[in-house]
Amino acid sequence: MPMEGVKTLKAHVSINVKNVSTSIAFYRNLFGIEPSKIRSGYAKFDVSNPPLNFTLNEGPNEVSGALSHMGIQVASTDDVLAVRRQWQERELLTRDEMKTEC
Repeated sequence: MPMEGVKTLKAHVSINVKNVSTSIAFYRNLFGIEPSKIRSGYAKFDVSNPPLNFTLNEGPNEVSGALSHMGIQVASTDDVLAVRRQWQERELLTRDEMKTEC
């Protein structure tokens, strides 16, 4: 689906893990890079090759390793809002999950 006027940057994949600290060590070795962001229960790897925004979310044991969500990273909040407007105009259901702090 074309996103008129929006430049996409990279794919985004988020997985649930039992322990973010342990998972950081594994993915640090896998990707060969340090996480670009770490906070309690969360880590982000900004992989350049292949272009990927990969995040870990700590969750209950029964969801360990399960896909949390997938998406497309864009350049700005304005681009997110533009795509949401396009989808709403096409009568697609959207859900507001905007966070004020990253």
